[in-house]
Amino acid sequence: MSGGPIGAAESFHEAARRSRSQGAAFAGLDYDRAPLLVIWESTRSCALVCKHCRASAIMGRDPRELGTAEGFKLLDETAAMGTPIFIVSGGDPLQRDDLEALLAHGKSRGLRMGTIPAATERLTRERLAALARAGVDQVAFSLDAPSAEEHDGFRGVAGSFEKVMAALGWARELGLPVQINTCFAAWNFARLDAMIELVRGLGIVFWEVFFLVPTGRGSAMDGVRPEQFEEAFAKLHALSREAGFVVKLTEAQHYRRYLLQRPPDERPRAMGASAPAVNAGKGFLFVDFKGEVYPSGFLPVAVGDVRKTPLGEIYREAPLLKSLRAPALLSGKCGACEYRAVCAGSRARAFALTGDPLASDPACGYEPASFGKSVAK
Repeated sequence: MSGGPIGAAESFHEAARRSRSQGAAFAGLDYDRAPLLVIWESTRSCALVCKHCRASAIMGRDPRELGTAEGFKLLDETAAMGTPIFIVSGGDPLQRDDLEALLAHGKSRGLRMGTIPAATERLTRERLAALARAGVDQVAFSLDAPSAEEHDGFRGVAGSFEKVMAALGWARELGLPVQINTCFAAWNFARLDAMIELVRGLGIVFWEVFFLVPTGRGSAMDGVRPEQFEEAFAKLHALSREAGFVVKLTEAQHYRRYLLQRPPDERPRAMGASAPAVNAGKGFLFVDFKGEVYPSGFLPVAVGDVRKTPLGEIYREAPLLKSLRAPALLSGKCGACEYRAVCAGSRARAFALTGDPLASDPACGYEPASFGKSVAK
């Protein structure tokens, strides 16, 4: 990516097209060998006080954080594993003065690098320009409601909505492709239509729509009901067919089942029985600030430590991760479902709500025919 500005909307359209084509290319990755993406919680320090924060982030830096050299090693091991995408997250990654060096190192190893700056005073045009010079492929900002009052109330800091809007303008000037992250739960689900309309006009290349997994501070919140998921699937599917940006659903693996129930000409080109949904420990891996490895940031069961064991060895050999990649081990409805190989439900939500990462995802309302027969017996 060049460091110069882009002035035309077509440039963002081209970035979105590249995101789609790269997504199709990544679809053939063997999730038993390498995850599609690794997210590193590079710090828990953050000035926001978000109501759903899985890490209950605070402002102070933790002396146990992985240092710069350890971050470089983590990036090296991710690239060696065959993973194409690496996200430097937090907390607020802007709290790290070595963020640019980390991004540049990842790029030198052939990784597609992204980061998720928090909407605080540290988010400035100058810092975004530094990220662009480091070669970051995409930056993500969070918007959870269509108005400043609602969004700021959720994020816990006044002015965070307007900061995101300002950052969108800076990113456009700098030629930085932008992703918007939105987390839906009971409190804001009624704002889905309004969020769709807002996001349409932001000039982004990617909208990642999260659905609450009740962990951390989010344990006190109610999630989206099964019938609401189906409503959201219909609206987001319609948007994806005409929007000039990628629409991706996270912790909604049963969207894959929804798509397969649609007529073939209404499914994404990369969709198919051989393309399983990314899930905790299956195409996805999370490394916390001190190097402990988890199937997901929303499934807080440690499976290794990068300070002791290479990341690739952890991903391929940890017993829990191997179980999470085995659809035959699923129980309940998910175990009986004909879509289990391509969906498998949210393993993180199953763990959060039942204590069993292999249980059925309570957010899915689909009733497999074979499950109904077995219950009747």
